[in-house]
Amino acid sequence: MPAAAPAPSAQTSDDVAIVRAFLDASMKPDAERAASYIAADFKLTFTGGRSFDHPSGSIGFNAKRYRWVKKAIERFDVVTGGEETIVYSIGTLYGEWPDGTPFKDNRYIDRFVVRGGRIVRMDVWNDSAERILVRNGIEA
Repeated sequence: MPAAAPAPSAQTSDDVAIVRAFLDASMKPDAERAASYIAADFKLTFTGGRSFDHPSGSIGFNAKRYRWVKKAIERFDVVTGGEETIVYSIGTLYGEWPDGTPFKDNRYIDRFVVRGGRIVRMDVWNDSAERILVRNGIEA
């Protein structure tokens, strides 16, 4: 029988706080402040398989995709483990497309791996590509 997962702890709360602070900095956008929460071997895999090793990569990509974008965080789901915590940030994106057209209710999920008080991995999924297709009259 597999061992039971560890109970939530103060470390779990700290890890969620680290993720929240990282997201707040990323949405400003303040890449250097966001980088203060990551490990030296940080890897971010963005929607479409784009990979970055610093928050400035995804912030730069978002600057091309959106005039501006923010997250409406609905909740954090947390999975505790031996040496790491997995934190899912779930919610919606809102903002403006590059032409100034507003959007909202664009679903996202961000998955973080936090180890030793630092974010070591982030995976990003959202509906932006689908929404762009629909806006351009291409429905899959």
